[in-house]
Amino acid sequence: MPLYKSTTTGSAVSEKVRTRLEELDDLEEGSQKELLNLTQQDYMNRIEELNQSLKDAWSSDQKVKALKIVIQVRKLVYERILSMCVDSRVSLPDNFSPESVNDTAKETCLNWFFKIASIRELIPRFYVEAAILKCNKFLSKTGISECLPRLTSMIRGIGDPLVAVYARAYLCRVGMEVAPQLKESLNKNFFDFLLTFKQIHGDTVQNQLVVQCVEIPLYLTLYSPAIDWILQCIAYHAPEVLLTEMMERCRKLGNNALLLNSVMSAFRAEFIAARSMDFIGMIKECDESGFPKHLLFRSLGLNLALADPPENDRLQILNEAWKVITKLKNPQDYINCAEVWVEYTCRHFTNREINTVLADVIKHMTPDRAFEDAYPQVNNLFCQICKNLMCIFLDEEKFLPFLDMFQKESVRVEVCKCIMESFIKHQQESTKDPVILNALLHICKTMHDSVNALTLEDEKRMLAALINGFIKMVSFGRDFEQQLSFYVEARSMFCNLEPVLVQLIHSVNQLAMETRKVMKGNHSRKTAAFVRACVAFCFITIPSLSSIFTRLNLYLHSGQVALANQCLSQADAFFKAAVSLVPEVPKMISVDGKMRPSDAFLLEFLCNFFSTLLVVPDHPEQGVLFLVRGLLNVIQDYTWEDNSDDKVRIYTNVLHLLSAMTQEAYIYHVDKVDSNDTLYGGDSKFLTEINKLCETVIAQILDHLKTLGKEEVCSYSRLCSDYNTLLRCMLKLPT
Repeated sequence: MPLYKSTTTGSAVSEKVRTRLEELDDLEEGSQKELLNLTQQDYMNRIEELNQSLKDAWSSDQKVKALKIVIQVRKLVYERILSMCVDSRVSLPDNFSPESVNDTAKETCLNWFFKIASIRELIPRFYVEAAILKCNKFLSKTGISECLPRLTSMIRGIGDPLVAVYARAYLCRVGMEVAPQLKESLNKNFFDFLLTFKQIHGDTVQNQLVVQCVEIPLYLTLYSPAIDWILQCIAYHAPEVLLTEMMERCRKLGNNALLLNSVMSAFRAEFIAARSMDFIGMIKECDESGFPKHLLFRSLGLNLALADPPENDRLQILNEAWKVITKLKNPQDYINCAEVWVEYTCRHFTNREINTVLADVIKHMTPDRAFEDAYPQVNNLFCQICKNLMCIFLDEEKFLPFLDMFQKESVRVEVCKCIMESFIKHQQESTKDPVILNALLHICKTMHDSVNALTLEDEKRMLAALINGFIKMVSFGRDFEQQLSFYVEARSMFCNLEPVLVQLIHSVNQLAMETRKVMKGNHSRKTAAFVRACVAFCFITIPSLSSIFTRLNLYLHSGQVALANQCLSQADAFFKAAVSLVPEVPKMISVDGKMRPSDAFLLEFLCNFFSTLLVVPDHPEQGVLFLVRGLLNVIQDYTWEDNSDDKVRIYTNVLHLLSAMTQEAYIYHVDKVDSNDTLYGGDSKFLTEINKLCETVIAQILDHLKTLGKEEVCSYSRLCSDYNTLLRCMLKLPT
């Protein structure tokens, strides 16, 4: 019986075969090695157990499990005999000679072959002997080369051509494993198959097909895996001239479609692509009632996806193939071919041809919702377009209707992700094309709306990264108002993905700074109003974020942008919001999925904040250093970890800030913003206020030091004394 049974054609058969082979790859060999140390009786008992397991698996239609057991038993035989050859001191090399095999091992090996020869039935005798063909190495150097022709001739006695071709495929498989250099055996098997191929159209086979209600096109597809394997063995490292010989044999058999399909599957894609028009001519001459022609074009398309045909033939090849594909009535057959040829179309032709293909796919797959049974193929077809072409340049008339075929949400989201990945990868320049923006906003909204309470964080990050990639690529040039309108629309559409909101805030801040750059810092009434609108966007959006440190940093960053654009009252609002948010900082925060203490992050933020406060001018109605005082009050009330020096570190940084504020000219400024050095001009009252703050800060440091041990007290006291001396010198205060 053949290993492959199928009720489908084409890729379905191949997929089933691939799945079964993957299952066979999972075979564990541990049980084989354990048997090498068993006694003869235990070994026989184990073989009997495997024999019974084989029968049970076959009777319960567990064909793959049965095949695993056969493979296991086959390996057991070889390993068992090999273990008899191993001296207690020296092991045999892989290329051992029969002369180095002891008599016990040879006798056991011969016993196996004699027992196999006594099997009356042809098919079991053939398969068992072929399975342990490698054991001939123990008997003679020419054992394998002598057995292969004999086993090849044995297959001629198998009456069923389907059973016979799989027997030949198995023999080729074993031959390639144990003696890959013996190519003549491979050729002989294939030529024997050609001689017996006419049996397929004989009365015996035809009558059997009638009884089993199997159509001849479906029956012929069952031969493909076996013939493909035989030809692949023959074509391995074969010269191009062999392809010419095979094509001639196909012609002599009346352009047999089954054989032609296997030839295209076996030989190198470069050889097939170079003869594309010859193959198309042979396909056209094949009998329509035999092997389905669309499978032939699919096989040709698979080769053309890997290698390019002559340039002058490319359009004619596409036209000839699509003439056959577009006439297919069965949606599954149609999409199996279309998904192969779309990659060829994308690589060699323009958007016009791609839109033609999409229109044809919509025409075939939309009636009766046929696309619901072909989501993998339709998805693959669309992804091929995305990989090879900027799909967003496609005609919206075809693009969006094609996207509407993906009704299942999970499939639709995967397609949208594929489109966005393609856009980010291929789009080299920013865009403002309304067709593109409309299509991609629709796609991003689909991805965003798929997020729910059960969505994993990794998935959210992936979706947000794709949407952010799109946002970064949108540019309206000098039309800043249109750019801001786009960001406002995006905020309303993607409000559930926090990383997208963060990106929008950064983008709006960048837009404000670009406006400043264009105006060279001298805002007009119009640009000043626009910048204030950008600032308002950020101020409204930041509170919606859940991460407290993200909010703190964005308040600081946005305040810096407002300050750079002379929006002083707005900058004060940002900084006040940051100050009021500090008490809400939790003791522990989540970092990369793990809970970490927040003190280090808060310390870093406050140090950056102090650096900004140096250039922030005092509000005329709020008093001297009102922001610094407010921040110090918050720091004082914040509950710090016991025995932590973070509070002292912060206060020392405050001393640095206050020291810098006493300078006649600050070490840095914001262009067109008057800082306190200009506003107060070194006024003694201002310096007095700073001195009072310094004394308060130092007192706080000393209070903290009281909780530490004597050794630490001495150390920190010296530190504080140094700071006090330094400050008094800088402030020119009496010692």
